[in-house]
Amino acid sequence: MTKQEISEIKKLFTQKNCSITRICGCYVDGEKNKKTELKQAFLALPEEEMFKYFEILRKNLSGTLGKNLLTLDFPRHSESEGGTQEFLLRLRDSKLKDEALLEEFYDKIIASYEYVGNYLILIIHDVYDVPGKTLDGIELEDGSDEVYEYILACICPVNLSKPGLSYNAVDNTFQNRIRDWVVGMPETGFLFPAFNDRGADLHSTLYYSRNSEELRESFVEQLLGCPLPLPAGEQKETFQTLVQETLGETCDIEAVKNIHEKLNEMSQEHKEEPEPLVLDKNEVKTLFASSGVSNEKLEEFDRHFDETTGGQTALLVDNVINSRSFEVKTPDVVIKVNPERTDLIETRTINGRPCLVIELGGNIEVNGISVRAVLEEAPEALA
Repeated sequence: MTKQEISEIKKLFTQKNCSITRICGCYVDGEKNKKTELKQAFLALPEEEMFKYFEILRKNLSGTLGKNLLTLDFPRHSESEGGTQEFLLRLRDSKLKDEALLEEFYDKIIASYEYVGNYLILIIHDVYDVPGKTLDGIELEDGSDEVYEYILACICPVNLSKPGLSYNAVDNTFQNRIRDWVVGMPETGFLFPAFNDRGADLHSTLYYSRNSEELRESFVEQLLGCPLPLPAGEQKETFQTLVQETLGETCDIEAVKNIHEKLNEMSQEHKEEPEPLVLDKNEVKTLFASSGVSNEKLEEFDRHFDETTGGQTALLVDNVINSRSFEVKTPDVVIKVNPERTDLIETRTINGRPCLVIELGGNIEVNGISVRAVLEEAPEALA
C-alpha cells in the first residue's frame, strides 16, 4: 500500500466519514484468560467512546512505510481451505457476526501473542464505497467505482493508570486518585485485505508494529502466515556489512561517501513517489558499480550478498541510510555533515598521519560561540 492509500483509509475514522458496521473485542489478562468480550454496532456507541476508538484505529495505520507498516503477501497455500488467508476471508465475510469464528480468532491470537500483562483485542468490520477519481486526482462526489469491504484488528496493552492525587469537586478536597485500567495505543495490528490500487487485494495484508525492530515473527507466522522482511535496523546492519565485505581493504571514507551520495540522489529523485524505494540484489550491485567500486571487487559481490542477506532480501533505501546526515565517527570524535555537502570533507596525510580535513565556510560556532576561521597556513606541513 502507498501513503495515499493508507491516508484514505485513515480518513474514514472520523464521525463525518465513518461507515464502520461493527466492532468486537476481547479483554485478555496476563494469564491468557478471556475476562470479557464486546460486540455491537459501531454507530450505536456513545460519541465519546467512538472518538477514543477512532484514535486507536488511526494509530494502527500510522508510522513509516517499510518500518512500522509493512505490506505482506500471503503464500499461495494460505488461500486454500484451512489456510490463514482463507480464515481471515471467512471472518471478513461474516461481518463479525459469527461468534464461533470470532472465538477462533481470539484463540489464535492468545495462543501466539507473547505479552507480559493484560491486553485488549479489537476488530472492526467496514464497507467503504470507494469514490472515483479524475485523472488529476480529484474525487468524484457522486461516483463510486467499487466497494472495499475489510476488517482491521489491533492489540492494545491495558495498564493501570499512574498513582497520584486528584481533586474532588464535591468535597472540595484533594485525595488519592483511584487507579483505573487504561487501554493504550496498539502494539500491533493488521488490515485485511490490503487496499492496493484503491481496491481490495485479497492476496495481501497491511501489518502494523509499533516497534519497528520487534516485528513478532512467530505471531505473524501463526496468525497471518506471511513471511516478514528484515526489521529496519537489521536492514541497515546488513547493508553496512555488505559494503565492508565487498570493498574489503578499499573500504575507506571516500568509497563510503560515494555510495552515500548515490543513495541520497536516488532517495531525492524518488521523493515524490507514493511507494518507498526498494533495492534488490542487481540494483545494489549497480549502485556499487556507479559509486566507483572496482570490477575486481564486484566479482565477489553475488557471494557476499547471498551470505549477508540470504539471497532474497530486498533493502529499503530509507532503512539503510540517514538521508538527513552523513556521519564520521572515531573513538573520540563524531562529525555530522549535511549529506548534500559531503564535498566539504576530504582525507589527507599531514605530517605522516591520516587526517580528515573539513573546509570551514560561513558562520562558525563552537559551543554556541561565534568564532573566526584560522586563516594562517603552513604549507610545509602538508604532504
